[in-house]
Order: sequence, then C-alpha cells, then structure tokens
Amino acid sequence: MRLVRLVPLALLAMACRPTPAPTTSVPAPRPPVSPPTVATFERGITPRQAPPLPPVPLVEGPLAPKVVYPPANERIGVRDSNFIFGSVGNGHATLTINGAKVPVAPNGTFLAFLPVPPPSAPHYELVARTTTDSARLVVPVRVPPARVVFASTGPLIVDSGTVSPRGVSEALRDDEPVRVSVRAAPGASAWVVTSSGQHIPLVRTDAEHLATDVPARDLRATATMFVERDRDTVHFALSRIASVDAEPRYATLVQTGGGPDTDAAIIGRSTPHGTYKWMLLPGTVVQVTGRDADNARVRLDSQLETWIDSVNVRELPAGVPSPRRVIGAMALVPSPEWVDIVMPVSSPPPFLLEQDMTHLTLTMYGTQATPDLIKYLKNDSLVRVINWVPVATDRVRFDIELTQQPYGYLAMYDSTQDAFILRLRRPPVVSLAHPLQGLTITVDPGHPPGGAIGPTALTEAQGVLWIAEKLKTILEQRGAHVVMTRTTMNAVDLHERSVIARRANSYALISVHLNAFGEGVDPFPNVGTSTLFFHPQTEPLARLVQAGMMREMGLRDLGIHYQNIAIGRTTWMPSLICEGAFLMVPEQENAVKTPEFQERYATGIADGLEAYFRTFAK
Repeated sequence: MRLVRLVPLALLAMACRPTPAPTTSVPAPRPPVSPPTVATFERGITPRQAPPLPPVPLVEGPLAPKVVYPPANERIGVRDSNFIFGSVGNGHATLTINGAKVPVAPNGTFLAFLPVPPPSAPHYELVARTTTDSARLVVPVRVPPARVVFASTGPLIVDSGTVSPRGVSEALRDDEPVRVSVRAAPGASAWVVTSSGQHIPLVRTDAEHLATDVPARDLRATATMFVERDRDTVHFALSRIASVDAEPRYATLVQTGGGPDTDAAIIGRSTPHGTYKWMLLPGTVVQVTGRDADNARVRLDSQLETWIDSVNVRELPAGVPSPRRVIGAMALVPSPEWVDIVMPVSSPPPFLLEQDMTHLTLTMYGTQATPDLIKYLKNDSLVRVINWVPVATDRVRFDIELTQQPYGYLAMYDSTQDAFILRLRRPPVVSLAHPLQGLTITVDPGHPPGGAIGPTALTEAQGVLWIAEKLKTILEQRGAHVVMTRTTMNAVDLHERSVIARRANSYALISVHLNAFGEGVDPFPNVGTSTLFFHPQTEPLARLVQAGMMREMGLRDLGIHYQNIAIGRTTWMPSLICEGAFLMVPEQENAVKTPEFQERYATGIADGLEAYFRTFAK
C-alpha cells in the first residue's frame, strides 16, 4: 500500500415573577376591535422624503492605520471575500489594502469588501498615503486552507474533514439511518466494514461525494470506512452510535436559568440545533428517544418527536410510568385585562399555540380530552367559542374563536389547582387623540454583551443606548410610561429583558439595535433599515414601526422579517427588534454619533408605536 496524501478540512465559524391571579371584578364586555388593515397602515404613517444623513466631518490628523475588523489573528470563516473596516486617521488619505484601492471617508474611516488573503500570505497589508506622509500596517489573520482540488490521476486525495460520522456523540434507535459520507477524488470507491464483517458500499452522489445510509445498529461497535482508487487505499474509524434504552425512559424538562416558571420556556426544535418552534413549560414530562451531541430528542406523543438542549432534560429513574394527561371540564374566567382558559390536567402537557387573525389553535400532545362542560363565566365576549377535536389517540386540538385579534397571551401550569391555564390578554383602552397616554412601553437598548462595532470602534451597545434614551423622552412626552431594560453599559441577561417587560405589564417591547453582516456578505448593496418579529400578533406593529423609521431615516428599505429572535419569543405583548442602520458603514456609524440622527431614529419608532395603538381607539 502506497503513501496516501490526506488533506484535512477545517470547519470554521465566525465568531420572571409569576403572573398575579385573576381579580374578581369584571368590566362590561367591550365591542370587538378590528385588526389593522393596509389602509390603516397608510393612514397611520404618511410617507415623505427623509432628510439626508448628517455629513461626515473632515478629520486631518496624522496617519494612523487601524483595523477594527477583523482584529489581528482573527479566524476568517469564508474562503472567497470578506469585509474589512477601520480608520487611517486622515480624510485626505488614499488607502490600498493588499494592493486594492479602498475609498476613505472624510473622517478617515473605511469599509472594503476584498478577497480573503491566501493561506500562503494570511494577512492584510494597509498602505495609507497623503501628499506629505505614508504609513503601513500589516494585520495577520487565520484563513481556511485552500479548497481541496481533486485530480483524476496521481495519488488518491481524500478530504478527511468530510468523513461522517466522525467525532460526534449520538444515541439512536436500532433501525434509524445514519448518513455515512466522504468527499474524495473522482474514480474513488468507498465502503464501510462493520464489526461483524459486513461490507456496505457508499454510492457516488456527484463528482466529489460518496454517501449511504447505515442502520444505527451496524455502528454500535467499531466500524471503518475505506476509500480506494487504483492501488491507493485509506481508512477512517467512524463514530460509535450508542443505543437508546429498549425500555421507555422519561425525563422532566427543567429551566437552567432565568426567572420563575411564568417567564420560563424550554425551547423545542424540529432538528438538532435548529430553529425553535415549541415553547414548553418546565415540569413537562417527556420520553427520551435519542441524543445528538448536546441535544436530546424527546417524544411529545406517538406521532411527533422534537429536539431539546440536553441541559434542559433531567432523566427520571428507570421504571417511572408514562404521564396520563386527561383534560376534563373547562372554564373561561374573565378579568379586567385578560381571560383565563382553565383546563384541569394532572401535569404540564407539551403544547403548540398557533395564531391567526381572530383564531387560536392550541394543540396538546400526549394528552386526551373529555370536557363534558366548558363554562363561559360572566358571558365575556373575548372568546366566542372553543371547539375540541381528538386528532389522534394521544393528541387533542382546541380551536379558539375570538372576537378580535389576539393581543398577547401567557401559557402557565398552576399546580395548586392542577390546571393548564392559557391567559389571553385584552388590547389596551386607547385615546384617539393621545394613543400612547397611560400605556407602559418597555424600551430595550440591545446588548451588551456582544453586538456590532463601527470603523471608529463605536459599539452597538453604546449607540443604541443613546437612541433608546431619546426614544424614552419622546414616548414620555406623548404620555407613555417607559421602562428601560438598561440605563448603563452594564450587561443585562437576554432572557431577563423579556421578564422586565412582562413584570411591568408593558403593552409593547421595543428592542433597539444597529445591524451588521455575517462573514462573506458584501455589505454595499444590502445596508438599510429592517424590523424583525416572531409572533403573528407583532406583525401589524412591525409594519408601522418600519414605516415610521423609513419616513425619518430614509435608508434602503429592507422590509420586515419573521425571524427566530429571543426578544420576539415574548408572548404577553407585541415585541420586536428595530435594526435602523448598519454600524459597520462609515456614513451610518457617523450618523449614529449625532444627536440629530438619534432623534430621527427614535422618532420613527415612536411614530410607528403611536400609529399602531391608534388602531385600537374607539
């Protein structure tokens, strides 16, 4: 067997207090509130030509090249092109980076999108010049190795970093397929030899990749992948796949940090490390059916499994029986600010709540229902009717028809009465002339920790604090009561920000941010203003806040986006993130430093809030 050259592939990456119990006083039913329409949006925010950004001042200091991003010895996670930004100290200077000409703003800052340096010369070389001076700076960086180029002749080359499964920890059922794959030169063949001596060939899926599915049972003990072309052969040991207990093993979902149960949620995902979909209650008992590194797969009912962070899964002793959840007689209990749907059940059920304009669908997994009575107390008008449908032996769906669009909700489990409670919030009572009067709004200056940074090293945490303070002043001038999640540069836990808003009983949570791109994205055609939301109840507010910011700032309209953001998980009120400008862009970083632009950013948000709450006025 001849010596075989292996090329590793580096896998790189960039780098609450319980809700009070319902009171007994109940107001007279109010007429339905119609959801905002497109015409309402058009009336709420009148378009106009926004003034230009504040001019960038001229700086004529000594040449002092400085790179803010990427910092020295930073690992670059892309192979082709990436951005670099910083300052040179003089707005009259010319600048080249690795020989490419880069424009310099009047204040001496720059932003460029350039090829990533090659592995043979992993650095950026900056040369700045004026008519009387010059300066040079070399910034070393770590870059990915050159992509393996395969040849049809010569020694066999195998991209060892693509061998899978390798170096992972998994626990799966015997019959579950495990993808075995590798990237190798054309003409190569590959196969797996199991501990029992079974040979399983890999199939070429394209010019460079071979793969097949192997049952987990065949990877319990040591298995080896062989790759061969002509007289060259190389082999790799594959990861062992652990077995899942033959007998059902149950676990309790637990919260690892943050506030009390009312403010806690265990995130469920459809794939390991994927986008979150389920927000389950601490104390929910589920069956563990698999593991993938630091994720545990759990069964919600006989037809559905989901993935949970392993730290949130506490296994119960062997032999603990499965939970038996049966929902009996239900009741709607109204209060001045909400209506509770009370569902007696022995333990917290896994559930999913889906929203429509005037409709909620509550699906409960691993649960049965036999509600012989649903009491609509006080003849309250918010909930018109609840229909229940057993869609499977261990799954039940509740269709909840409302008289108006859902404003907010909380899902809770009350152990004192063994009941799952869905608390539906009423919209605020609003004055048409002064729509923010008396409303509590939580303003969240995003970060720290983390966040974007600009060419002069202005941090997002500092910039948004200035803007949030101006937003607070404007909202208070319009009659609102404002709660700030932070007023200093001290870090605030991300989970705690939503808790602060819920405890204050706020009617909106606005998180103020400044944007940045991930590695490899050309910033020049994509910078602008956007608004991010998660729950459907926030979409009308997001549209109006986006329109308000566009009217005041006039940057490129990047629109509103559904996005899996932690702030957006807040359910008791509409909650969103404003991404008003890109801090990495010299002109926009400079604007963020000016009181004029800070005021415009804050005014745009306030106008959007005012237009939104005006839609609830009688």
